[in-house]
Amino acid sequence: MPTPLYDALKEYIKGDPLRFHMPGHKGKLLPASELMRLAAIDVTELSPTGNLYEAGGPFDEAQRLWAEIFGFEFCQFLTGGSTMGIHTGLALCAKPGERVLIDRNCHRAVFNALALLDLEPVWLERPWLSAENLIGPISPEMVEKKLDLCPDIKTICITSPTYTGVLSDIEGIAAAVHGHGGKLFVDGAHGAHLPFLEIASYSGADAVAVSAHKTLPAMGQSALLFTNGMDPDRVRQMASVYGSSSPSYPMMASLDLSRQWLRDGGEEEYRRAARRAVRLRERFPALSARGGLSLDPCRFVLNVKDGPAFVRALEKRGVYPEMEDGGHVVFICTAQDSDGDFDRLEETLEQLRDQMGERDAIPAPPVPERVSSPRQALFAHSRMLPLAGCEGEVAACQIAPYPPGVPVVAPGERISKKELAYLEKIGYNMHSEIRTVVL
Repeated sequence: MPTPLYDALKEYIKGDPLRFHMPGHKGKLLPASELMRLAAIDVTELSPTGNLYEAGGPFDEAQRLWAEIFGFEFCQFLTGGSTMGIHTGLALCAKPGERVLIDRNCHRAVFNALALLDLEPVWLERPWLSAENLIGPISPEMVEKKLDLCPDIKTICITSPTYTGVLSDIEGIAAAVHGHGGKLFVDGAHGAHLPFLEIASYSGADAVAVSAHKTLPAMGQSALLFTNGMDPDRVRQMASVYGSSSPSYPMMASLDLSRQWLRDGGEEEYRRAARRAVRLRERFPALSARGGLSLDPCRFVLNVKDGPAFVRALEKRGVYPEMEDGGHVVFICTAQDSDGDFDRLEETLEQLRDQMGERDAIPAPPVPERVSSPRQALFAHSRMLPLAGCEGEVAACQIAPYPPGVPVVAPGERISKKELAYLEKIGYNMHSEIRTVVL
């Protein structure tokens, strides 16, 4: 498989150029042997190496190869993670001041984008899966109903997959959105690997951001933004607004190389990892596809009685999961996990089987009163206060405990007695300090 960007970097190096340009190490010295291996291809925008934010080689070809895999017209490399993709994507889909339909289970980058773009959110509440103590998928019917009530909304933003691997029907949602003349933006940060498992997770979306670094063999912060029906020059322009004017070439080369690796045999390694994840779900109490849930094949979500205690026990045995939310422990499985790694994980989990199982059920979070816009809340004068003493205050930040994994209070919402009671019931630290708006 071709690697256009990486090939251009190697060709530049082969000429033994005098580097009177950034970066300052000149390809000769980075103060550790691990870093030195990257120094040679750590360059800047030059005629042989191209410019991320301009049309032309080698980026046009490198990004086209990714777009083909995901089934989109255009791909933009990102060096600021899916955060950069979320900001860019929402800026492309919505105009400042517009109302947008937002999945309340969105990443904090979405909340920041709402403030930066001065967008007014209309919340799309996810169903609460009481048997799993988790949020469920968004259905096309939910979106259709909301858009019927709010015909002025033309931008919809949802998350798929969730942190626990729950997938929504993007194709069906896209059909509902397009039927109302709108655009669908998907935060697919945790789903960069899904097309390599032949799962058409983003079919029909107008734009989707994925974090290659989360589930693919790519460097930290390397991500991708895919678009349909948008002018590539406009995509590049908006990406340059939210990204560094000195993007990392090693990061972008890792995007090029990870695609090649996956196409040259890595896909089978991902299928192997998916098979091992299935075995984990069969052997231990875990989130499964019961009830018709559609799940990321490589996300293993273990049910435990006490999340923090379980993770401490794992770490004592040298096993470090992605996260815990009180009643679940989340493991990200990828093609880079060997059969030996999976065997070791199974052996360790078997030692801790008595700590597995369901915890007490918790209710869905309440819906707070909105007082100000996200922009007003983010940029207002604020102060730090102990949560227990915040009744009547307006939040300047998210209060998003796990579980439920969605903001109990979002920026600009009032913290009332019911929100405080809920947070105390689910065991949130009421003495923690949070940022509130000075009214």
